[in-house]
Amino acid sequence: MLKGRDLITVGIFTALYFAVNFVCMLLSGLHPYLWVFMPALDGLLAAIPFMLACAKVPKFGTVLIMGMVPSLVYFITGMFTPLILGMMICACLVAEAIRAATKYRSFAGNAVAYAVFGFGMCGSPLPLWVFHDSFVAQIASQGMGASYLATLETAANPTMLIAMFVVTFLAGLVGAYIAKGMFKKHFEKAGLV
Repeated sequence: MLKGRDLITVGIFTALYFAVNFVCMLLSGLHPYLWVFMPALDGLLAAIPFMLACAKVPKFGTVLIMGMVPSLVYFITGMFTPLILGMMICACLVAEAIRAATKYRSFAGNAVAYAVFGFGMCGSPLPLWVFHDSFVAQIASQGMGASYLATLETAANPTMLIAMFVVTFLAGLVGAYIAKGMFKKHFEKAGLV
């Protein structure tokens, strides 16, 4: 069970994760393919706060807080559809189950949990496939440029959908191992091997 000190630690790492995530979202506005692969970019760059939080707070709830707080902020501010909440809750629960199954102290278990956690952010571009027509009409009405929309249409195919999930998972694994390389002593001190 998370205690006061745990919540503060998770809160700090959630804020750091949110900051990196927000930068990735801003970059995704530059090109439709960057938006489709924003979850992968996020998976690559946001691994450090996630993995350090898992190392410092090896308890159930760490991942749930890290995923749901930013998702709720995005949803409440109208940035995403409810699909992100559903994707994130599912991704967080599966990631928490992976961490629990590996007793919270396995680096590989936490790395796989992080790769799965990345699927939560796939809820951002997923409406392009799930609610294609209404979603494209909505972003067009919000002033999205014609060339951006035309490129987005080319991205809305089944191959790109599969690629988004596969690349997100792989980027999460790579990000976790980069984090380990950068903060090896922290992971060793926490007993993550």
